[in-house]
Amino acid sequence: MVSKVQIQQRVLDGLSVATLLFNTRFRLIFINPAGELLLGISARHLLGQHFSELIQLESPIMPALEEALQSHHPFTRHEMTLSMSHSDELVVDFTVIPLIEADEEPELLLELTPINNLLRIAREENRQAQQMATREMLRGLAHEIKNPLGGLRGAAQLLEKQLATEELKEYTQVIISEADRLKNLLNRMLGPNTLPVKTAINIHEVLERVRNLVSVEVDERITLQRDYDPSIPDIDADMDQLVQALLNIIRNACQALVDRGTVILRTRVERKFTIGQNRHNLVARINIIDNGPGISDEMKEKIFFPMVTGRANGSGLGLSIAQSLIEQHDGVIECQSEPGRTTFSILLPIKSSE
Repeated sequence: MVSKVQIQQRVLDGLSVATLLFNTRFRLIFINPAGELLLGISARHLLGQHFSELIQLESPIMPALEEALQSHHPFTRHEMTLSMSHSDELVVDFTVIPLIEADEEPELLLELTPINNLLRIAREENRQAQQMATREMLRGLAHEIKNPLGGLRGAAQLLEKQLATEELKEYTQVIISEADRLKNLLNRMLGPNTLPVKTAINIHEVLERVRNLVSVEVDERITLQRDYDPSIPDIDADMDQLVQALLNIIRNACQALVDRGTVILRTRVERKFTIGQNRHNLVARINIIDNGPGISDEMKEKIFFPMVTGRANGSGLGLSIAQSLIEQHDGVIECQSEPGRTTFSILLPIKSSE
């Protein structure tokens, strides 16, 4: 017969919310899988630790915990910033529920609901809407420009046939060459014009192919490090398009390093992850991390827009094209940057959405 404790543990294990249980001495006595995922470390390393060893809040919370134990009243604090010793800083809704059983020691149930994901989804939807509007405007302009360009090129070819000397023909060749250059630029601005042909591929094979390509291009003082999770299943993707997207991002990371530095290629699995309006069981996360100077706050807001670049010789199309290719795979690219560390995260669904 299943005991009451076993039933309670099964219920808590099944929750998608990070749930931690503390005794009256504020020592951790239980943490569910969602909590392990949030803190980034397994239960066996966490059990027995004091609340203050696990979680540091921007405002003191211990008096409120003690009051909850004494009064038996639950409470919730919204949008609290947590700095956890085993994880990054998080913004969460923080709920404490005293568990009082007759003839048993009281316990405190703590629920941590990250709102970073909600903010991330809202920002991502807003950014995608802005990018879509910009792309539609550029697409309209590009088509308006391409039509007269074709006429200009054709007129230059006809004129060239009428010219008697090679010296004069050089001028028409300049016109034809510049018309072709502008047409190619416009085609790149429009982004990929073919749908992905998806097959099951190993993401590490793609990364290794890109790493080999970039290795022969960069200065020997730039190191490309690998930190792969070999357990990641195959994903359905277009190999060539994924190579192009990752090549653009990894090249961009290497170019951000002035003389020397390190670019880390890291892969991990995310569980129960939301991209746009779809929640996926498993998502492959590819992090491209460099220790360059970082991206300014002003530039961060527009780095994925076409024709935006922070380099004097940059085209401003690499990241925009990469974003378009990843979006065609129902994925997303995120960027976090501060001086000394920039991370581009490519997130691609592994399993079908729920």
